[in-house]
Formats: sequence, C-alpha cells, structure tokens
Amino acid sequence: MSERIAIRGGHVIDPSNGIEGRHDLYLAEGRVVSLGTAPDGFTADRVISAEGQIVCPGFVDLCARLREPGYEHKAAIAGESEAAATGGITTLCCPPDTDPVIDTPAVVNLIRERAQQVGKTKVLPVGALTRGLKGKDLSQMSALKRAGCVAVSNAHAPMANTLVLRRALEYAASHDLLVVIRPEDPWLADQGCVHEGTTGTRLGLPGIPDAAETVAVAQVLALIEHTETRVHFAQLSCARTARMIARAQEKGALVSADVAAHQLHLTEMDIDGFNAMCHVRPPLRSSADRDALRTALKNGVITAICSDHQPHEPDAKLDAFPSTEPGMASLEMLLPLTLKLVDEDVLSLRQAIALLTQGPAAVMGIETGTLSAGVPADICIFDPESTWMVDGSTWQSSGRNTPYWGQTVKGRVTRTLLDGRVVFELQPNRR
Repeated sequence: MSERIAIRGGHVIDPSNGIEGRHDLYLAEGRVVSLGTAPDGFTADRVISAEGQIVCPGFVDLCARLREPGYEHKAAIAGESEAAATGGITTLCCPPDTDPVIDTPAVVNLIRERAQQVGKTKVLPVGALTRGLKGKDLSQMSALKRAGCVAVSNAHAPMANTLVLRRALEYAASHDLLVVIRPEDPWLADQGCVHEGTTGTRLGLPGIPDAAETVAVAQVLALIEHTETRVHFAQLSCARTARMIARAQEKGALVSADVAAHQLHLTEMDIDGFNAMCHVRPPLRSSADRDALRTALKNGVITAICSDHQPHEPDAKLDAFPSTEPGMASLEMLLPLTLKLVDEDVLSLRQAIALLTQGPAAVMGIETGTLSAGVPADICIFDPESTWMVDGSTWQSSGRNTPYWGQTVKGRVTRTLLDGRVVFELQPNRR
C-alpha cells in the first residue's frame, strides 16, 4: 500500500490545468487526490516540505535509449532508470533500435518487465515500423499495440522506398497508432557527420545538408494527405523543417514535433576542435536554425523537448571524429537545459514545464503530465535556483558522453515520485 503523502508549501505548476501558485498537494493509493485543501479525513503518513521549490508533474521524455537489450556494454535499464529519476523523468519512450529490435511482443514484454522490476520510471516501448528495422516488410503493428507499444517508428533506419512508407502509414492508421518519424533522407545524408556549413567545411568533415531533413518531412507530409495517419516528427534540427510543419498544422494535418534539448543551445560551432562529444545525429546546425527552433517552441509548433539520450562507453568517442559514434548522454541535462531557456527569456517557466509534461504526454496520448485528481501521482519537485557540477559525484547514467562534463548548471531535482512512491530523494550532503 502506498503512503498517504502531503507535499506542503511548494509552488505548484500544472500547465494542463492552468494552475500556478502556492498550493499543498495530497496523494493517496498512488494517485493525486487533492490540490489545495486536504480531503475529509485525510491523515498523512509522510509530509514533504517543498518550500522554495517547484512542484510539477513528472517529466515525460519522448526519446531515450536505455541500451537494453543488446547493448549492455553501453548502459542498462537499471542504471538509466536511476538517471531518469534523478532528472525528474517519470515516463520515457524507448526507440525500437535495440538488439533484438522491438518488433515482437516478446521484446516489448522483456523491456516493460525489466523496467517494472527496477521501479524507478515508466518505460514505454516504441515498436518497430518494419521487421528488424530493415525498411521492407511491415511489422505486426496490431500485436505490438496489444503488447503495450504506444507508437511505432523505424528510428534512424531508412525505408526501402516511398511505397513501403505509404503502406506502413496506412497500416498504422488502421490500428490508430502514432508513427514517429526521425526525418532524414539517407541519400542526401550519405556519409556525413556534421552540418553542411562553414565549420564543417573548415574542418574538412563531410556534411549533412538541412535538405536531408526537409526532403524527408516533405515526403511524409505528402503521403499523410492520403493516409490521414497521426505522425510525430522527432528531434527536429533546422528552421525550414519547423516552418513546413507549422504550415501543415495550419492546414489541419495531424502532425506534431519535438526537439532535443541540446539542439536549443549548441550549434555547429561547438564541434570546433573536433569535439566528439558534440557529434550527434541530426547534427548541430547553425545559430539561425537554433533560434528558429526556439521560436517554434514559443509559437507552439513544437510541443515537446526530449533528451534524445544516447549513452556510450568511453571508447565510442575516442576515434577520429567521423568514426566516433553519434549521440550524447542527456537524461540528467533535460531539466537544466530547459530551465536555461527560461533564464534567457526564451520561455516562461510555465511554458518550459509544459514542454516537459503536458506537451509530450499529449503527443503519446497517455494519462500523465498532469496533477488532476485521480491520475497516477508521478511528480517532480525541483529547486530552480540550485546549482550543481556535472561530474562523477552527481551523474547517474552509465554514459558520460556529454559536452557539459565539468560544467556547473542550474536547476536540480530534489525528489521524484512515481505512483506516489519516492523513487529519488536528494541527500542533504549532495546539495
């Protein structure tokens, strides 16, 4: 039986209900029971003081690779769930590019059961759009949905051709499944590893033009006019793509989009000196692209910020830049990087929290990202002014491949609750 908990004195922000202010929050049987006034007869087993802190729904991360099964030399569900809880993330979506691929109910069940055993965060598997992610034969989407997949995707793997893509979109639509697209034309991207721009040219690195993303988006937008599929464009990186999606939304297309937190701060200039920690896919683009993505957030075109967490073992980043593996470990940076947008007057605090809670939950159509009475008590409590050093004493993820290592960042989670249980609590000696 879950404890009856009263969270007192916090500044509650719940964008889904338009709530912002000092309120007490009451939890029982793993769910939210009341905000403001205690229910009749409520007696708390535990009182949590949230004075001077923000109380909000737990964060929902639309893209985090946990590396299990198949890549346990990089990370595993246990360690990355701990990192997620440390970062205030209570729900995360796992892309299908595991080994074996998430294209059977057996793999879905394996991941869900392992996450439940750990009990630190809810893991929602995203099923494969095609068998083995080979882009040819469609997966058994109906079976994947019954097993618990919230969406389907081909991750970074290309489709064989546009006919297969159209059939996949039609099949997904027939089962009312969201299709997550990581837009990149494989032929235009070729063997590129950085943005096709001035910095990449100066360093002599093969580039990926922004057209690789815009062409892929245009292709999908043309197809969904015929299929009426719900599509989510994941991890956008360029200005033109944001404008295209905005126009499609204005015309009534069932499309949404997210952006990785690091794309809102870093640019192609950060790869200078062949910094492999900034080797990501899609690549870091120009400052103009970064600013356009920020504008798309403010305007509501992009409704979610994700971590795009990709932990690696140290050796993965120790080769020549083009040979290093792309991606950065970023679960624990999701909150600090989002709050930095508030400090830079890009977003209000309420907007920032909405992009980590209400927005991504709405994309996936899941019952979270809110503090409404009766919903599971997935809650994050954080101090927006607390600073901490990104180093071995604070970092929980097995992957240390982050360009922020050794830097001081602002915004620290003090407690994370999952279904009314405290799954992370910052110890006083670590503050």
